[in-house]
Amino acid sequence: MKLSKEEKYQLVQRYLNGGLATDICMEAGIARSTFYDWIRPYKVANSDVEYAVSASESAKMKQYITKLEQKIEVLQKVNCTVSAPLKEKLHALAQLHGQYRVHVLCEALNVDRGTFYNHIFRSKKDNNSYQFRRNQLSELIRQVYEENDQIYGAKKIRAVLSERGVAVSDKMVAELMQEMNLHSIRNYAKQDYLQFKEKKKTDHLKMRFSVHAPNQVWVSDVTYYKHESRFQYICAIIDLYARKVVAHKISQKHSSQLITATFKQAYSSRRPEAGLIFHSDRGVQYTSHAFQNLLKNCGVIQSFSPSGRPQHNAVMESFFSTMKREELYRTNYHSLNELKERVERFINRYNNERPHITLNYKTPNAHERLFFKKQEKQ
Repeated sequence: MKLSKEEKYQLVQRYLNGGLATDICMEAGIARSTFYDWIRPYKVANSDVEYAVSASESAKMKQYITKLEQKIEVLQKVNCTVSAPLKEKLHALAQLHGQYRVHVLCEALNVDRGTFYNHIFRSKKDNNSYQFRRNQLSELIRQVYEENDQIYGAKKIRAVLSERGVAVSDKMVAELMQEMNLHSIRNYAKQDYLQFKEKKKTDHLKMRFSVHAPNQVWVSDVTYYKHESRFQYICAIIDLYARKVVAHKISQKHSSQLITATFKQAYSSRRPEAGLIFHSDRGVQYTSHAFQNLLKNCGVIQSFSPSGRPQHNAVMESFFSTMKREELYRTNYHSLNELKERVERFINRYNNERPHITLNYKTPNAHERLFFKKQEKQ
C-alpha cells in the first residue's frame, strides 16, 4: 500500500506523541525499518519544557551556539567593549583578523563589516603587528605543508594548526598559501605524472661534464648527515665549468623547499642567462610541480639522470664524497650551528683554496677568474 506524504506525516506524529512503533506499523501494514526511515528527519531532542526540535533546527542551534562561543572568545581577548569608540574597536579587532571569521568579529563588537574591511585594507601596509602575524602564519603553514609531503590543502592545514593551538581561519590559510604558491599536489598528481612520464628520459647532460663557460650547466644533489640522532640534509649546486659550489643549504627536512631555497640562492647570486641546464636525479623534490615551474619561469632547462645511474651525476657524487671524507666524518660537532659553520668553511676552502685535478690543479674560483680575464681581453 502506497501512502501519501500527509499520511506518512500523521503516522510519524502518532509516534512522536507517544505511540508504539510496533502498533503503528501493524495497523499501517509497513515494515518497521521503513517507518524508522520516515521518522529520522523528525527526530527530536526533548528539553526541560518538552519543546520538540527537528534535526535541521538542532543543527542550526549548534551552529548558533558555536558562533556565540566564538563571540565570547573575541570579547575575552579584546581590551575594549561594545561601547568603546569605533577607532578603538577596529584596532582591537584587527589584531584578531584571520583567527575568526569576519562576521563573528564584527558582530562581537557591533561593527559594520564594510567599515572593518576598509580599515583592514587601508592599514595592511602600515600595520606591523598584522604583517608580523602573517609572516608567522606563513612559516607555520609552509611547515605543515612540507611535513605532509605537500598533500594537504588549506582546510587540512588549518585543522593541523588548530590542534597545535594556532587559531586561524580556512580563508586566511588559503590566502597565504596562494601568496606562497603552495598547492596540494593531489590536484596536480596525475598531470605531473603524465608530464614527467613524457619527459623522464630527457637527459640533456649525458655525462658531458666539460663545458666552455660558467653558468651553462649546473648540477645538484642532496646528501644527509646524522647529527645528534637526527638527519640533516645538505643540498648543493655546482657550476660545471669551474666545479664551483654556487649555493648550498642545510635543513632538517628533505623537502622541495630545501631545493627551491638553494636554487634561488644560486640564481640570485649568479644571474644566469636563459638556457642554463639544471641537472639532478629524479628525486620527488626535483620533480615537484612547484620546482619545475620555478625553473621554467627562470628560463632554465631541466635535465635528469636516468634511473639507477648515479654516474650521470658523478660531479655531485664526487663532491659529497670529498666533503664527507675531509670534513663531516672527521669532526665531532657540538651543535647544529657548529655543523653549519664548518660546512660553510669547508665550501669556502673548496672554492678558494683546494686545487682541483680536473682544473689542472687550479681552484674553482681561480679557474673562473681566468675565464673572465680572457673575456675582458677579447
